[in-house]
Amino acid sequence: MANFSGSLMNSRLLPPEIIWLEPEQIDQAKKLSEHPRGRLSRKLTTEAQQWRRYLNALALLSFEQWIRDRLPAHSIERSAPSIDSVYRVEVNGFKFCLLAVEHVLDEIVQIPQAVVDQPEQAAHFYVLNEVSEEQRLVTLRGILRFDELIDYRDRLQHQSQDGCYSFPLAFMDAEPNHLLFYCRSLQPAAIPLAMSVSAPTDVSPLTTLTNTTTKLTQWLQDRVDRNWQTIDQIINPNAYLAWHTRSMQSDASRGKLINLGVQFGQQTIVLLVNVSSEAEGKVSVLVQLHPTGEALYLSPDIRLSLQSTAGKMLQEVTSRSQDNYIQLKPFKGKPGKRFRVGIHFGGKTVEEDFEL
Repeated sequence: MANFSGSLMNSRLLPPEIIWLEPEQIDQAKKLSEHPRGRLSRKLTTEAQQWRRYLNALALLSFEQWIRDRLPAHSIERSAPSIDSVYRVEVNGFKFCLLAVEHVLDEIVQIPQAVVDQPEQAAHFYVLNEVSEEQRLVTLRGILRFDELIDYRDRLQHQSQDGCYSFPLAFMDAEPNHLLFYCRSLQPAAIPLAMSVSAPTDVSPLTTLTNTTTKLTQWLQDRVDRNWQTIDQIINPNAYLAWHTRSMQSDASRGKLINLGVQFGQQTIVLLVNVSSEAEGKVSVLVQLHPTGEALYLSPDIRLSLQSTAGKMLQEVTSRSQDNYIQLKPFKGKPGKRFRVGIHFGGKTVEEDFEL
């Protein structure tokens, strides 16, 4: 599994993921590009439009094959192209928007505004495919999550030009195996596709807030939001063993993947929460942060905080070099009590609201 704590620069030094095109895929792409939406759309098009459809079709067929080879048990559904003949596929509920180019000019990626801003066109992931028909290969150049794309757009106050958003290639994750990790470990709801994605005017772009409050006492009744996964699904076996040993008396434990953004080297960590019943109707809570994948340690200077709903700082702990996890001191409260857990790194804050 990929090491999520590695830097983007290091990941771009790795050999790119290449998919070789078979003759039958090229023939099928030609048919798709000739009649992309059936008989009703058999119109004369420019050579440039025809070529664009052809590249998109090659990207579609190669990506479907790549997913099929690596996730054979996952269902793949194809959507008809609508915006600039861009294809979208759905893999077990995750929506992928496939972007095809011949060359990434000046290390700049252009994403059609419509496939971002229109709710019915938005995707959980945008995948950049560099297509070389002459060499009969497709190179997966990068992936970008919807929530990260919106964050970059709003943080940079980025405006579209000629119907496209333009981003540096460096904003994209160069490790395609992260897609496989997401598909295996997450539910689609973990990357919400907002109904309205227009740029906010009164919220700091450096802070990500959840719009829901997680009710921990419901976990004790086996009612858990699908954004929260079982511990063994999202951290490595050694970390899971250590967590299980410390929490063997617990009633409910869940974890959630937290992505701190591409500007911090695609640092992805896991927020673990354990809740158990105590005497006098109280509930005990333990909160930890763990690395993901093959990473053994957290990056240094990640802060984990506990705050009251009024914003009062109650606890705070900071990761050091070679910390394989950090945790807040266990605390207790009665059902109905609310609190907020914050994760702070490099000027970015991710916050989760909870209620006992």
